Amino acid sequence: MATIDVLGESVTRREQTAATRDEYLRVLDAIATSGLSANVSVKPTAVGLAIDPALARENCRTICTKAASLGVFVRLDMEDSSVTEATLRLVLELKAEFPSTGIVLQAYLRRSLGDLDRMIAAQMNVRICKGIYIEPRRIAWKGHETIIGSFSAMVEKHLSAGCYAAIATHDEECVEKALATIDRLKLRPDQYEFQMLLGVDPLLRRTLIESGHRLRVYVPYGKDWYAYSVRRLKENPSIARHVVRRIVGLGPAE
Repeated sequence: MATIDVLGESVTRREQTAATRDEYLRVLDAIATSGLSANVSVKPTAVGLAIDPALARENCRTICTKAASLGVFVRLDMEDSSVTEATLRLVLELKAEFPSTGIVLQAYLRRSLGDLDRMIAAQMNVRICKGIYIEPRRIAWKGHETIIGSFSAMVEKHLSAGCYAAIATHDEECVEKALATIDRLKLRPDQYEFQMLLGVDPLLRRTLIESGHRLRVYVPYGKDWYAYSVRRLKENPSIARHVVRRIVGLGPAE
């Protein structure tokens, strides 16, 4: 399975948001035409959230309307803390109109465990990740073990409430704790999924699939790749070796 992300964020011109919106419409047509088991992930600031929330809502409604007609799920990605609340409000509005809509929550933000209550009340499909934006300590946990603890608590809380969780991590400790929760709750494979970034840790990906778990690969593409790539490298410098291997024509590292 896959989720497709058209790269781009924090745009400042309305015409840029229209170009991103139209590219998502083309992606949705391609998913339907090819019969892919795929959905889309949309960054709200790429469709205008930082310009005008009404613009972002209009663009998202256009995307969601098209997706609904094709039976494709749409997830709003979560960006830095300056737009957290606006993104949550936007997805709750969209969810009321388009049931097949979801969101991302970042475990390193201190607020996220509380935000999960609002998502559970809406029966929201939530992707739970650790988080990669650089945030101040007053709003974000900093210790590695603390973040893992928050991630695991969020997975436990969401799944225990009977909601669908997308468990997005390459961290084996997070995976192990999630698997323990899944086992304890005796969940079926269609009640959750794991998610991983394209090209990162294919061995862990195959191991999960071979153990009977569903896994969705996050596939980013597009011309506006620079900001995304820099953030990913800052988050995990080891990703650089995957890039280098591709450049010299080698396959992904195990």
